[in-house]
Amino acid sequence: MSKGIQLMFDIKDLYQEVIVDHNRSPRNFGKLENADTTLEGFNPLCGDKLTLYLKTDSGKINDIAFDGSGCAISVASASLMTDAMKGKSLDEAEILFNEFHNLVTTDDDYDADSLGKLAALAGVKDYPARVKCASLCWHTLHSALQGNNTPVKTE
Repeated sequence: MSKGIQLMFDIKDLYQEVIVDHNRSPRNFGKLENADTTLEGFNPLCGDKLTLYLKTDSGKINDIAFDGSGCAISVASASLMTDAMKGKSLDEAEILFNEFHNLVTTDDDYDADSLGKLAALAGVKDYPARVKCASLCWHTLHSALQGNNTPVKTE
């Protein structure tokens, strides 16, 4: 097997390990006491449900958490997203939302360094139903940051 093919398999294995790890032991899972923003999200195709909790101050995400239930992709994405968003300014959060959306919906090149572990979800773009699983938490966050309090549905 050539080095290029082996590297491709190694990266896919690493990405799969990241997703499995974040599904089994989700970070920032649980209700966030004294959240200033709470918003629900639902994916009717897969049955994923989550509640997103945010604490923001001075244009910055000070804390973020989620709870609910869902498939492995949905839980892993929410875990990875909450890790990535802590401490981000609202402008940085918007940029990261757009980068992630492009990652899972287009064939455009992406900057793996700027996305970090989020790049593990790049493969979902090949499975349109899974894109909705991976993006549920992101659309919920985006909606919450826009001041929308209507529950989010990925249909």
